[in-house]
Amino acid sequence: MKLRKLQVPAVMEAMDVPALLDKEQIGYEPIACVNWAEYPYKPDVKFRIAHTEDAFLLHFKVKEASVRAHYGEDDGDVWTDSCVEFFSVPGGDGIYYNIECNCIGTILIGAGEERENRMRAPLNVTKQVKRWASLGNQPFEERLGECEWEVALIIPYTAFFRHQITSLDGKTIPANFYKCGDALQTPHFLSWNPIPIAKPDFHRPDCFGKIELE
Repeated sequence: MKLRKLQVPAVMEAMDVPALLDKEQIGYEPIACVNWAEYPYKPDVKFRIAHTEDAFLLHFKVKEASVRAHYGEDDGDVWTDSCVEFFSVPGGDGIYYNIECNCIGTILIGAGEERENRMRAPLNVTKQVKRWASLGNQPFEERLGECEWEVALIIPYTAFFRHQITSLDGKTIPANFYKCGDALQTPHFLSWNPIPIAKPDFHRPDCFGKIELE
């Protein structure tokens, strides 16, 4: 997948990302791989992504049968909520980052070379990620019934806190995008790039796809 580089205002808010991506005609990619037969539920999920001089611009749109936002503070277990995720290896050294965001914009960032012993970003790092959520930012327990929601993120390269990344122009980096909801009435685990293994596990950089930055 090729990522266009966009010129943006010096000060930009996450709520402006969808309109900018519309204007620039950035297309959506589906998160539609059902990798495990015991979790067949497939909500309608898509995302689009671009980059700037120093950040990723990311916009997710979701339609699912129920929605949950238990976690309202960063660094919680947001994957148990209605959650979208961006995993990537921006430094080229085997350390991958998991950036996870629930449907009200609560963020978790982790880093490491494997699933175990991951380092979670401190709050002064997670707060650097600007976020907008169509459902607002107040926590709520699971709401049953079809719901549509969106989140937009501005992820500065400083969020990759174990590296000093100043530019990703012209780079090709491994990445994957996910939708999950471990504690929802109908748990599900969707991916952008397939994960051909026996049991659900998003922490598989060997299954990442490639994103090429302009």
